[in-house]
Parts: sequence; C-alpha cells; structure tokens
Amino acid sequence: MVKLARKTIEHHLGVSGATIKPVEWPRSFHQPRGVFVTLNSYPSGELRGCIGFPEPVYPLGEATMEAAKSASTGDPRFPPVRREELDSIVVEVSVLTPPKRLVVEKPVELPAHIKIGRHGLIVERGMRRGLLLPQVATEWSWDAEEFLTQTCMKAWLAPDAWLDSETRIYTFEAQVFREVAPRGKVVPLEH
Repeated sequence: MVKLARKTIEHHLGVSGATIKPVEWPRSFHQPRGVFVTLNSYPSGELRGCIGFPEPVYPLGEATMEAAKSASTGDPRFPPVRREELDSIVVEVSVLTPPKRLVVEKPVELPAHIKIGRHGLIVERGMRRGLLLPQVATEWSWDAEEFLTQTCMKAWLAPDAWLDSETRIYTFEAQVFREVAPRGKVVPLEH
C-alpha cells in the first residue's frame, strides 16, 4: 500500500517511470476499506499532508490512490507537493476498521472507553466532523480527555463539545505502515 501510494503521487506529479498496475494488486486491495495517506517531511517528521476516507466506501487500492493524490496536492492546509520534494517526504498509510459509535450513559464516561495508541477518534455534531488517527495521540502524548478535546477542535467545535450528549463520538482502529526514509524500507508502525 505504501509503494502504491508513493507511485500514485509520483505518477500524479508527472515523474517519469512511475507506473500503476491495478491488475497486479493482491485480493485484499479489492476489498472496501477506510484508508488515510499521511505525508511527513524527512527527517523533521512535520506533517506535509494527510487525506483519506474514514468509511469503507471504496476498494482499498482505489481509496489508497485517491487519498495519496489528495494528500499530495489537495490538502487545504498545505501547498501542493512539488516533484523536487519527493526525496524528502515519508509516506505513511493507515488502513482503518469501520468506525463504531461510542455510546455511554454520561459523556463524562467517554475517556474510560478510549484506548490511547489503539483507538482513533471521529467527533460529529451537526455538519461538523473531525478525525484524528490513533498514532496522533501517541505522538503528542495525549491522554483520552486531551484526545477528545483535540478531535473536537479538529471538527471546529468547542474543546469541551465531547461533554455534550448531542455530540457523537466514534472509535476505529488502524494498521499503519510507514517508510523509514523517503523511498525506503516499509515497516508497520507500533503505537
């Protein structure tokens, strides 16, 4: 998946020799899955782009390709990636489980049901929606309350919106694979 994401970005940016052959995909790439592609600057690790599909609405291969294109040139937080940057970007792919609504009697109980390093979060209220991948809480050393707060802010909600019973909270898990260096070896990420 990481190689597919990188080849897609190279192809999208017009790098010669970048070819994509969907007929060679493993069977699992044809199954609908949620997926995110994250681009980080190397070696600083600063975010350079991250786009994806939280729901399993597209086959994994197709979703990975679309997310890779969008992460490289369509993330509104960053200017489009340029060809000359490709040797200083690390590609990461997160394959998601379907989101599950977290239902509790009182919202104050939510943090007790969130496992840092295992769960990613989606916060929804009205038309606003925010998502943070499981690895984000680990990378920032957040506890469950801070993770909820940050996900609310990602959705452009008040930091404590998770305490309102009208706010819906979903958890999901992810298998994460990352290049150790640009165009380098791919490894599963441990949280």
